[in-house]
Amino acid sequence: MKILIFDSGPLINLSMNGLLYILEALKKEFNGKFIITEQVKYEVIDRPIKVPKFELGALQIKELISSNILELPSSIGIGSDIIKKETQFLMKKANTCMMAGDKQINIVSEAEISCLAVSAELAKRNVENIIAIDERTTRILTENPKDLERLMSNKLHMRVNLNYDATFKNFKFIRSTELVYVAFKKGILKVKGPKVLEAALYATKFKGSSVSFEEIAILKKL
Repeated sequence: MKILIFDSGPLINLSMNGLLYILEALKKEFNGKFIITEQVKYEVIDRPIKVPKFELGALQIKELISSNILELPSSIGIGSDIIKKETQFLMKKANTCMMAGDKQINIVSEAEISCLAVSAELAKRNVENIIAIDERTTRILTENPKDLERLMSNKLHMRVNLNYDATFKNFKFIRSTELVYVAFKKGILKVKGPKVLEAALYATKFKGSSVSFEEIAILKKL
């Protein structure tokens, strides 16, 4: 069994771009489960559904759960107590690994780290998984932590020191940009034409995916 774990960012990105519909077909192609944690559910459904500006998007994502396109971790035998414990552990690790002077810098949120918690539990069970996440900080923390040290130093205009260990080493990620790219290649996108891929990739960038113009140029040529 393969598992794709969704952070809030890609779901919001696809919703804002009118592309949530691609998930049903992508799940069939993926031949596995699409998982959303309770923490992510709170960010994309429970909280925004109370705000008129965001209510429609929240209802659309809620429908994906009702139709079992998105499922909660309990569907794969992972209880909320396990996720909560692992999330707290990873949150503490991440938010104490960067220091500006004598002050710790909080760099991650509970929702995104809950996705890593599910991934870590699945890894213990030897279940293949990947996390859909658009946010740059968490991804760089795992893929190139020294880059994060430089980026945070530039952002804060002061020296930031990284005290890194291997806790975040083995996570795998995909962005909404790559999901849309796969949807295009599989003929899932409803809009057709020679400029559709370019438009769809840029749309994900401008709605929050941490993808560079250079990466988009590469995807267009593939």
